Amino acid sequence: SVRVSLPTFHATLVYCDNVSVIYLSGNPVQHQRTKHIEMDIYFVREKVARGQALILHVPSRNQIADIFTKGLPRVLFYDFWTSLSVCEPPASTAGV
Repeated sequence: SVRVSLPTFHATLVYCDNVSVIYLSGNPVQHQRTKHIEMDIYFVREKVARGQALILHVPSRNQIADIFTKGLPRVLFYDFWTSLSVCEPPASTAGV
């Protein structure tokens, strides 16, 4: 198979609710507390340094992906659920 690589003209936006991770992604200085950090942060740092990725903060309240990864309070779950355009099934699947 032939692999074609196309140049990107805009940085990939990555939304993150962890302020420490955002700081680490743009700071090339190693700190004692980050000595054992995962290797993927180096990959992300390189992409940020080259302008290929931009890490932006999004508050946890607006992190819609959390519906797939966390147990959420009912109100927040329904807010996210409705933003995904999920509809109630037409018929009940529960026994009568």
